[in-house]
Amino acid sequence: MFEDAEAAPLSLTTTVREGVAVVHVDGVLDATTRDRFADHLAGAVAEHGPDLVLDLSGVSFMDSRALGLIVHFWQTTTAAGGTFAIVGVEYAKTKVMWVTGLAHRLPLYDTLEAALAARRGA
Repeated sequence: MFEDAEAAPLSLTTTVREGVAVVHVDGVLDATTRDRFADHLAGAVAEHGPDLVLDLSGVSFMDSRALGLIVHFWQTTTAAGGTFAIVGVEYAKTKVMWVTGLAHRLPLYDTLEAALAARRGA
């Protein structure tokens, strides 16, 4: 992960639950953090495989560039036979998902447990 003092604050960590990489995002997802976000997601998929959950509960703001990156990883992970989910989305901080209509297409779940249960088919 790159650290740039001039960029917006962003913390990215990855944990693994039930064999699924869970990327925890805290901070701002915008043009200044997009490359770090992209690198982290690519690293998580390379290390843990195409099953991916994004935990956006710590996001304070997200712009359309970050959303485009999320859509890209949704498409590439599912095309590789993986599963993809997003948890912890708050409308006020991720309005771009609703403005674009993608909130109704992306696999959104309230909690990590709900996303993992859906993956298991429970």
